[in-house]
Amino acid sequence: MTKQIAIAGNEGSRVRSDCRIELEILKSGGIQFQLKSKVKALYGDKIQALVFDMLDYFGIQNARIDLVDAGALDYILAARVEAAIKQLIDTDKEYLPEFLPENQYTTTKDRFRFTRLYLPGNTPSMMLNAGLHSPDGVILDLEDSVAPARKEEARYMVRNTLRALSFYGAERMVRINQGDMGIEDLQFIIPHNVNLILIPKCETAAYIHKLEKAIDALKPEHPVYLMPIIESALGVENAYEIASSSENVVSLAIGLEDYTADLGTQRTREGKESEWARYRLVNAAKAARIQPIDSVFSDVEDEEGLRNTVMVSKQMGFEGLGCIHPRQIAVIQDCFKPTETEIDKACKIADAFHKAEERGLGVVALGSKMIDPPVVKRAIKTIDLAMKFNLISKDWRKDYVN
Repeated sequence: MTKQIAIAGNEGSRVRSDCRIELEILKSGGIQFQLKSKVKALYGDKIQALVFDMLDYFGIQNARIDLVDAGALDYILAARVEAAIKQLIDTDKEYLPEFLPENQYTTTKDRFRFTRLYLPGNTPSMMLNAGLHSPDGVILDLEDSVAPARKEEARYMVRNTLRALSFYGAERMVRINQGDMGIEDLQFIIPHNVNLILIPKCETAAYIHKLEKAIDALKPEHPVYLMPIIESALGVENAYEIASSSENVVSLAIGLEDYTADLGTQRTREGKESEWARYRLVNAAKAARIQPIDSVFSDVEDEEGLRNTVMVSKQMGFEGLGCIHPRQIAVIQDCFKPTETEIDKACKIADAFHKAEERGLGVVALGSKMIDPPVVKRAIKTIDLAMKFNLISKDWRKDYVN
């Protein structure tokens, strides 16, 4: 042990639902505990009991610990204390919060992924109510939103959040770090029912294979799906190879800030500088039969600009966008809803298909036009989407088609 004092967490006038821990392991004197908290009178004894239990669990008998609390929940406190302890001692033991029963759900390969909400993995206040905004996916981010010096403690926060915070049915996603650091992140998320992993700055299928080998070694109980993010010229060139590299790759996203930086140009609202790459990515994803996902829209205040961007994105063939603020979720989802005209056409096509099946016909026709299987498949997907947004009922053939 070379380090004498460890610090984890955050404090300050703008910090909420978090805490700051300063821990020093002593040679004698027992446990010296100081707590600063506005809720000390109500919860001070409970906070102290948790800290003392953790110190005992990790075999620490003599220590000084100063805790500045800003309303942190138990699992947040536990993540901060464990992060501090493991700066000072070498141990494989983990202090895990209870796994909420409602977080035991799995996901599917073809699930709709119109919105994915990015949340900094070391800022618990932004995570607490994320699922209430009804995004299709909640991303706990270990990469760009976490400072390099804080990445280790963010791992404990993300792990505990996966276990102890309700996601309200949103797909449970984590964006790992790049390269070998991303491989190391896996031990903090795979055992805790992560549904999907975002792979930043992915450039080759070889990395997907390396990542999957590491995932398999951790023996997940359920499939862990992958969303590579293409953020470089090389990644664009290898888009189809990446998209088709594994059965567990379910979508391919593009990150335009890093992509345009790699080109040596500026990202613009019109997006002419990235149009070719976006079409290339859509084509690669569709060829691999997975979902193409567009980049984030960075201006939170510009709802009209976001709506226009989503409509262009949808027209290009994308099936979702990233979100950096909850207020973007409803706008994006609204734009991806099928129109009345699209629903009407889809229902007529699907109804014709069902009637042809009932009659044992091998050919499906609507009026004088023949309907190919891909057209039927697209129509059924539109109907499924309309039902997701409660635009038609499950009995649409009875209620909608004449």
